[in-house]
Amino acid sequence: MSEPVSAMAGASHDGIVRVEDAGLHGMITLRGDLSSAKLKKAVKAAVGADVPAQRMIASAGEKSVAWMSPDELLLLVPYSEVGDILSGLETALAGEHFLAVNVSDARAVFALRGGQVRDVLAKLAPVDMAHDAFKPGDFRRTRLAQIAGAFWMPDNETIMIVCFRSVAEYAFNLLKTAALSGGEVGYHNA
Repeated sequence: MSEPVSAMAGASHDGIVRVEDAGLHGMITLRGDLSSAKLKKAVKAAVGADVPAQRMIASAGEKSVAWMSPDELLLLVPYSEVGDILSGLETALAGEHFLAVNVSDARAVFALRGGQVRDVLAKLAPVDMAHDAFKPGDFRRTRLAQIAGAFWMPDNETIMIVCFRSVAEYAFNLLKTAALSGGEVGYHNA
């Protein structure tokens, strides 16, 4: 059996920010009634964080849970723990109407790092990236140029991006182009 590899095999680019393939990430799509006490308890047990509010992400250590839609969450966990977490969800949600699917290998994750991450993403996504409009803990599921994607800021100088693996090379090239030196917008600088 072959070993899993990330979509861009560790590729990186330095421009006004660093763009890098963030490696393998475990991801579970969880669909169900987000107001269900049973689902909330199962999520807390799985990732150590509460179900977040709309357009937010909640984290506990290296695990997170992101709001994707009114009936969908994305659990971000260590790649090696996906099987155990899925088993735990199956047990905890027995009798509940839900769907939990391992989507780890169907996604790619990129990290933007540096003081101008807001400028880079503002070129690609129809999201207000001003400091008072998008903060660490916020989460957006949107478009990055011509592709679907989602992103969040763990801190003020890092943006994590998730997209489909099938468009990973296109996404990486978009991010590299947006990060070219001399392409500073300047509006979002602290």
